[in-house]
Amino acid sequence: MAPMIAIGVDPGTLHLGWGVVRREGTRVSHVAHGVVDLDPKLALPGRLALIAEELDVILDRYRPQVAAVETLFFHRDAQAAAKLGHARGVVLLCLSRSGVELAEYAPARVKRTVAGNGRAAKSQVSQMVRAILALREVPRSDAGDALALALTHLRLGPLQEALQRSQASAGARRPGGSPSRKTALESLLSKKRRGRRQPGRRR
Repeated sequence: MAPMIAIGVDPGTLHLGWGVVRREGTRVSHVAHGVVDLDPKLALPGRLALIAEELDVILDRYRPQVAAVETLFFHRDAQAAAKLGHARGVVLLCLSRSGVELAEYAPARVKRTVAGNGRAAKSQVSQMVRAILALREVPRSDAGDALALALTHLRLGPLQEALQRSQASAGARRPGGSPSRKTALESLLSKKRRGRRQPGRRR
């Protein structure tokens, strides 16, 4: 498995978290992380411009191959949701301009992958990130969430790639089109079951 560098980004109009993690073989290691703090007195357009500038510098410095961002989720405060959407749009634009492959994960999926609980608190996620990456200190919550996103991709990315290869292979064998997701999953499960069987003939 070729080495891979992933960046996780936790968008925000006041605090934008980012974290870079490297995977080589089965080993993951910390590269860098931080939080871009923005002046709340600055008008939103100005903050969005600073987000773009700072993120471009980070992407140019660490040259990640893939970026992980949380999927959109329901927010009770419509105004806060709109501002977050603006920040997320700027992040996606920067990633696209840099040619970084994008992966998106639901918040519960990230928590379950890193902390083992889809409803884990931010503090629990940050504690697990610290343990997994052997950090000296617990990262700030925004950076902890970003590192958790990068870790999630490095753990789940190979599984998704295997699924896509299985789908492509099954599609080549089936006349008239590509296989369904269910068919590809059944194929992977069938291979695993056959691998666990003991050799021998049935009587």
